[in-house]
Amino acid sequence: MSKNKKQKKEKSKKLEKAEKVTDRENADLPQDNLIEQIKSSAAGLYYISETDAEISPFIGKQTESVSGEVILSQTKSAAGLPVEEIEFTKFFARLTEIQDWFGVEEKNTAEKYLLLKKILEKNLRDLKVFKIGKIQLDIYVVGLDAENRLLGIKTKAVET
Repeated sequence: MSKNKKQKKEKSKKLEKAEKVTDRENADLPQDNLIEQIKSSAAGLYYISETDAEISPFIGKQTESVSGEVILSQTKSAAGLPVEEIEFTKFFARLTEIQDWFGVEEKNTAEKYLLLKKILEKNLRDLKVFKIGKIQLDIYVVGLDAENRLLGIKTKAVET
């Protein structure tokens, strides 16, 4: 195969891969692309509490289930810390609900959170939210991917 044909073929494969990533509603993302999609969707999002904390991807290890014990183990959090489990939809409700008083920026942020929520729902199962600690919290929104790996997002919060 000539060098030119090989380059065109590689370029075609890259375009096909990019199309799959940009079709957020309909594509089940391959594993490496899923992590990038989560990272991209979370970019610029902050979880608002008594402090504003950036949202970033969380990549854990393979596990059989999603539980408080598993999240403590995989995040290397102290075993004695309190762990509160919150329903996935409840966690996202306040982040995705558009209020009457929202301006353009607030609406855009809510739409970004909704997109992130949809990506997690489409590609992960057994989704749960865990708040670890007291007052200064680590928050993990995680589920299991196709390979039973713990995956999702993480952030921090201050709640007094």
